[in-house]
Amino acid sequence: MVRDFLHLQSVNMSHDVYAVGNALVDIQAQVNDELLARLAFEKGIMTLVDDERQAGVLSHFDLPSLHRCAGGSAANTVAAIADFGGQAAFVGKIGDDETGEFFLKDLRALGVTIDVAPLTGAPTGTCAVLITEDAERTMLTNLGASSQLSAEDIDEAAIATAKYIYIEGYLFTGESTKAAAYRAIELAKKNDVKIAFTASDPFLVNMIRDEIWELIRGPVDLFFCNEEEAMSLTGLTDPVACANKIHESAENVAMTLGPNGSILMHGGDAIPIEGVSVKAIDTTGAGDMYAGGVLYGITNGLSWKQSGHLASHAAARVVGQLGARLATPFTNDEVRQLTNV
Repeated sequence: MVRDFLHLQSVNMSHDVYAVGNALVDIQAQVNDELLARLAFEKGIMTLVDDERQAGVLSHFDLPSLHRCAGGSAANTVAAIADFGGQAAFVGKIGDDETGEFFLKDLRALGVTIDVAPLTGAPTGTCAVLITEDAERTMLTNLGASSQLSAEDIDEAAIATAKYIYIEGYLFTGESTKAAAYRAIELAKKNDVKIAFTASDPFLVNMIRDEIWELIRGPVDLFFCNEEEAMSLTGLTDPVACANKIHESAENVAMTLGPNGSILMHGGDAIPIEGVSVKAIDTTGAGDMYAGGVLYGITNGLSWKQSGHLASHAAARVVGQLGARLATPFTNDEVRQLTNV
């Protein structure tokens, strides 16, 4: 009965963004370079690990003392949208366990609509985020139940009421999750809903470069990437040249440049967005937060420049703290001040 009620809520409520992604619980731990070297993971990238390997990594820490939150790239982005006051929905697969219950409660507490049937016999996915003193993050992802998200989990009624869908690039590492992504894209096009897609990680661009170009040239209305991903995608080295090259195919482009800000491409114009000076503590979720700021802005009446300005400040705030979720969300007054540009 409760689930039926939640389903009716998701159908009847309109959303700014309906996001599809891996449902993971992020577990953050600060580590030194020596431990990272002993664990033998490449620093600064995301590595997929199995249940046993993840358990071995987490055995180095006192888990109850670590910070955790509902995560995954797309989940972080809709959490940001909700923090700004937007309406967001998320679909991703969780396990029938305490970690899955935590995931649901954490996102729902923010006001995110999420209606998923837990999967029996598979653990909820986790992402161990190992943060070194230089603020770099090395992510070890155990997909668990999230890898079994399927096309059948995509809700057309919820998509039809959204302004944008947001597709996480990580979904393209698995056949079932890729099918879910393409189903969401198909239903968005059918219902005249705009499509945003994020490259997610340089390794993914290197793995499916041609497929990403097909998406950019085809259904995608807004493409998110960082400088490294853009360089890998285009084969160019100048950020502006990269953005222009992608904009030849993509109607809208949002490319982050780390501390140097970002570039938005819209209507044939390049819109430079300034960086915000901050002492970096943890870069986890900076791109997700930026995407959340842009998507909130463009679906709530802000200009592209205003949206980029808000997104830049949001990304800086999240970099200046531990974890991908804002410890101190922006107030309505702060949002108004930041968008008065």
